[in-house]
This record gives sequence, structure tokens and C-alpha cells, in this order.
Amino acid sequence: MTATPMARALNAGLRRALERDPKVVLMGEDIGALGGVFRVTDGLQKDFGPDRVVDTPLAESGIVGTAVGLAMAGYRPVCEIQFDGFIFPAFDQITTQLAKLTYRSHGDLSLPVVIRVPFGGGIGAVEHHSESPEALFAHTAGLRVVAPSTAADAFTMIQQAIASPDPVLFFEPKSRYWDKGEVDLDAEVDLTETGLTTGLHAARTVRPGTDATVVGYGPTVKTLLNAAEAAAQEGRSLEVIDLRSVSPLDVDAVVASVNRTGRLVVVHEAPVFFGPGAEIAARVTERCFYSLEAPVLRVGGFHMPYPASTHEEEYLPNLDRVLDAVDRVMAY
Repeated sequence: MTATPMARALNAGLRRALERDPKVVLMGEDIGALGGVFRVTDGLQKDFGPDRVVDTPLAESGIVGTAVGLAMAGYRPVCEIQFDGFIFPAFDQITTQLAKLTYRSHGDLSLPVVIRVPFGGGIGAVEHHSESPEALFAHTAGLRVVAPSTAADAFTMIQQAIASPDPVLFFEPKSRYWDKGEVDLDAEVDLTETGLTTGLHAARTVRPGTDATVVGYGPTVKTLLNAAEAAAQEGRSLEVIDLRSVSPLDVDAVVASVNRTGRLVVVHEAPVFFGPGAEIAARVTERCFYSLEAPVLRVGGFHMPYPASTHEEEYLPNLDRVLDAVDRVMAY
């Protein structure tokens, strides 16, 4: 086990996928000689060549459209969208072509495309560099949407996403790129059918608790763990669940926890209005109606464009906002 930043764990996972399958091709703006703006692909073009680690023009629609064609020809393209807010020029290709071609062809076509998206705020960036658009893609049938929160999951999940026969939107929490975690870089990743379904999409209980369940994914999991630690100082026991996957959702794991604790707070950086938390709240209310001791509460971004960096601390779901929601569900 090695203490490894998430960015380096992703790099190691991409390297393993490139070594394992000659049909894996990386594509994106500045991912080659530069190694990407976050250096996630650092050194890969040098080792695998410009034909497999391809610097593309600044044209997201072209990047994803080319990946669709490559997948239809038997390749496994991995596209990097440089920043979350740059994905919208490719929205048409993703939602009307990539997500639907397998269905349209009655299963004759497989589209094993991964789209890597550094997402979320907390880095003091300018406009279009801190958004959380995962709900837009989770709403689209035919796409898998996942988000690791730890270096270990990043290393495992990127390999499973690349091996998946389906298109995967792989959201990477850019504010956590340089957070270190223990990773076994020599471990064999489960790439069986079980690994590519249950393994890739199963939620994980990060910290057990008894008084309330708090759920998040990607960048918010660290915030939830800090909240659980602070709540423990006040005698409250929070169960922290890392969803890991936004689509499909591991609702069973959340339901099992809420049936024990009777309370739920869902946290994400995406706007609360029509956000992923709304789907989770609705499903849990349907299945846990007689177990709930309080309404399901959501903490997230506001219904507005992502603000300037000087105001992002007020926009993001921080420790105080999470603890306030916990106080409110515990008041019932």
C-alpha cells in the first residue's frame, strides 16, 4: 500500500488499462506532452506514443464524436474534458449518439467510451471551471455516471469504467486530486461482469453510525467525514455513505442505512434544484416512509450560475451547512 494522490492513482489506472488492451486510446486537449492541466496523463504519451495518447484540437464535440466512431470500430476511447464547464459543446454527441446507439441498434453496437470530467469547485477557478453537471447525464438513459472520492477508488474505478461495454461519464473531484490515500498499485482489479456492474456502482459505508445517515459522492465525502467527526464531539453518531455512482444508484445501501437511523441528509455540490439529491430523497421516502423520523434534507449548490471564486465558499456545501442540516433532522 502506497500513500498516493488521486491524480497519480488515476494515472496508474490509465497506464494499467493502456498496457492491458492495445485498443485503449486516450484523447483530449493538452493530455500528451503537457500531461493534462492537472497532470493526470503525465508521461503516458512518452511511454505509449502519440497514436494512443492523442492531443486533440479544442473541440469537445469533435472529441466525443470521434470517440463514438472509434468505439464502433472496436476501440476503447477515453476522452478527457479539460474542465466540467467545457462539456456542453459535446452534450449533443453524448446524449443523442453515445447514449442511444446501443439501444438504436438493438444491442448490436457496443459503445465502450469513457469521458473523464474534472468536476466541482473549491479551487478558486474562473467561470466554467467549477461546475457539477452530473445530473444532466444521470437523467439520460444509456449512460453510466460515477464519481470516486478516494485515490483507491479512482485507481480501481477508472479501470472498470474503461473495461465496461457501456459509455461511462467518469467525474473526478478536482479539489481532491492531490489528497493522498492508501492505494495498492499492484492489486488486480476485478474486471469480471460482477466487477463492471456491482463493483463499479456499489455504495460504500465509510463510517458507521446510528443517529442519522449522511450521503454524498466525489468531493463531498471528505466534508461528510469531517462533519461526522465534529458531530461525534457533540455525542451524535452519523453514518457516512459514499455513493460512488450516480447512475445507476445503489438505493438499497441507502435504504438499509436509513431503516436503521431514521434520518437522511444528502449532500452534493450540484444545485439542489432538480439535483441528484431529489431522486435519492424521493426513492428513500417511498421505501422508508415508516422508518423516517424526519424529512429527508438536501444540502448543495444554489439555483444560480456558479459564482466567482471570491464567493464559492458561500456556495459550496461546507461543514457548517452540513451540520446545520443534521441539527434540523435531529430536532424532530
